Amino acid sequence: MGSDRSRFESASEIQQYSGIAPVTDRSGKHVWIHRRFACPKFLRQTFHEFAGQSIKFCAWARAYYDMKRGVGKGHHAAVRALAYKWIRIIFRCWQDRVGYDEKTYIRALQRSGSPVLGFMDKAA
Repeated sequence: MGSDRSRFESASEIQQYSGIAPVTDRSGKHVWIHRRFACPKFLRQTFHEFAGQSIKFCAWARAYYDMKRGVGKGHHAAVRALAYKWIRIIFRCWQDRVGYDEKTYIRALQRSGSPVLGFMDKAA
């Protein structure tokens, strides 16, 4: 993302720029939700692979992935959804100039009453 922290004003800008954010096309009664095609492919792939690898090492990421798979999402859709969450986390760490701490994020999930916590309990 670079050293210019004013380049992106919000995490959603990075999500859209990278192609991780879903695109909704509407026409009459027809709605089509798909991934973005016009984006930096290497950046999108980087976030996708990062999220996929985080499932192996991060308890909440595994729980979130399992939750998405449990509602019928395919593997890549679940990984993209996880990447969407990771971008928000990475953006905040980048803006605040702090490293990622999983314990801090899990406490935030507890404060918000996230349903991911229920899947973490099942995995343990």
